[in-house]
Amino acid sequence: MNSKLSLKRPDRRRVQKLDRRSACPDQRIRCRVVLKVAAGLSCNAAARELGCAPSTAVRIVARFRREGEAALLDGRIENGERKIDDDVRGGVGGILAGTPEDHGFTRPTWTLEILRKVVKTVLSVLLSLGSLWALLHQLGVRWGRPRPVVACPWRASRRRRRIAALKRLAASATDTNVVVYADEVDVHLNPKIGPDWMLPRTQRLVLTPGKNEKRYIAGAYEPLHDRLVYVEGDRKASWIFLNLLRALIEAYDEAEKIHVILDNYIIHKGRLAQAWLAEHGARLQLHFLPPYCPNENRIERIWLDLHANVTRNHRQRTIRALLDRVHGYLAKRFDTWRQMLIAA
Repeated sequence: MNSKLSLKRPDRRRVQKLDRRSACPDQRIRCRVVLKVAAGLSCNAAARELGCAPSTAVRIVARFRREGEAALLDGRIENGERKIDDDVRGGVGGILAGTPEDHGFTRPTWTLEILRKVVKTVLSVLLSLGSLWALLHQLGVRWGRPRPVVACPWRASRRRRRIAALKRLAASATDTNVVVYADEVDVHLNPKIGPDWMLPRTQRLVLTPGKNEKRYIAGAYEPLHDRLVYVEGDRKASWIFLNLLRALIEAYDEAEKIHVILDNYIIHKGRLAQAWLAEHGARLQLHFLPPYCPNENRIERIWLDLHANVTRNHRQRTIRALLDRVHGYLAKRFDTWRQMLIAA
C-alpha cells in the first residue's frame, strides 16, 4: 500500500494547529503521524519517531485518506454519553453499601462478577470487568475486614435523644463544670496482631511470650483541655473504676461538678460503685450512654490509637516494659494525670 500523503499548506497548518491545541494525547499522535507521513516519512518511520505501533500509524493514514481531517477526531464521540458518569459512580457506591443478598444472591460477600450483574440490573449499565475494577479504584473501594457490632436494643428515637443530650452536655463544659469520657482498656503482654507493610514473599514474625500477662487502664478523657486522667490496675474490677473516680476528684479539685460519660459495664453501675458515690461522689455525676454505642464514647478513639501505636505487633518481653511504652505514649500525646494505684 502506498503510504504517502499530500497535504496542501492550509490543510497542514490546520493539522498543526489542532496538534498544538488538543488536550487529548491520542489526537496529538494522529496529527503527528499525518504530518510526518505527509513530510515524506513511511508509516514505520513515523511510528518509530512517535513511539507508537507501526500498525497504528498505518490505520491512521488509511483513515485519513478515507475521511480527511475528520479522521483526526476520536471516532468514539458518536457513541453517545459516557457510561460511567456521576450517577453511575453514586449508584455503585450505594450498591456496595449493601450485600449481594440484598439483590437475591445467596453469597454474602461481593465479587466483581456479582457486582457487574447487579450494576447491570439496578443501573441498566453493562460494564466490563476491567472498567468496573477501574471504577472501584477511583471510588477508593478497599478489600478490608468488617468490624462486628451489636445492635443497641433501644428504640432509635430514644437512642438519638440520649446521644443528643450527652453532646449538649459535652458542649457546655467549662473549667468548673468538667465533662469527661471514661472507659477501660486491656494491655496484654501477648501482642495484638495487626497488618503491617512487608516485602514480597516475606511475612513479618511477631514473637509472643507464650504465657500472657494483663494489666488494665481506667481512663477519663476531657476534650476541653485534651487531658487524660487514668489509673492502672491488675484486674478489671469495681475498685479500679473507683480509683479512677478518686483520681478525678483530686485532679479537678476546683471543679464544682464533674460529669462522667461512660458505658453500661457492670463495674460502673454495681452496688459497690453506687455505695461509694453515695458517700464520696457529691461532685460526681455519671451519665450512661445507650447500650452498645462505643462510637459515642470519645475515649474509645484514644484506646484504638494506643493499640495502633504501642501494643499491636509489639516486641516487649515483660509487661512492665510494655506499660512503660504505654505511659510514654500517653504522656507525649496528652496532658496526663496518672495515679499508680494497684489495690482498692
